[in-house]
Order: sequence, then structure tokens, then C-alpha cells
Amino acid sequence: MKTLNLPEKISDELAKTAEELTFMAKKPISQSMAIDLLIEIYHAHLNNPCALDAFSQQLKSLNIMLPEEFDKYWDEPAKLQETKRKAKSKKQ
Repeated sequence: MKTLNLPEKISDELAKTAEELTFMAKKPISQSMAIDLLIEIYHAHLNNPCALDAFSQQLKSLNIMLPEEFDKYWDEPAKLQETKRKAKSKKQ
């Protein structure tokens, strides 16, 4: 098994997705199972040539961040919220 470091926001979304899939399946779905299911959905969707072409065009037109920028971007909102909470609690 390999460990994957995810930005906090992405990790939270993955946890929520696993919970939603657990609810729909009426059986436990782990976060790694959720990732596997999402990958399967991705592959099934892109087996449609029209969907693949549309998705490829969208990716080409996106201004995609570098991985380091992406991680920082997703972690920053959580850090800002935490800073605001600490500032509020100090004022009280």
C-alpha cells in the first residue's frame, strides 16, 4: 500500500464522496474504494468518443496550475479559515 498526500480540501471531499457512496450502496465504501469507483466512472465516460473529444478539448483550453500551485491553492482556504477562527477566539 502506498500513502498519498492530498490537500485537506481534496481529502475532505474524498471522505464525503465515500460516505455518499456508502449511503447509496448500503454497504461500506472506503476512500480507496471511492477513488477506484471514480476512476471506473471516468474510464466508462471516456469510452464514449464524443465525451472523450469534448473532455480533451476542455483540458487543452484550461489554464492548469503546476502541482505545487494546486496543492497550495487547495490548502490555503483551510489555513485562512483556521487563522480567522484563532483571531476570533483571541478577541473573545
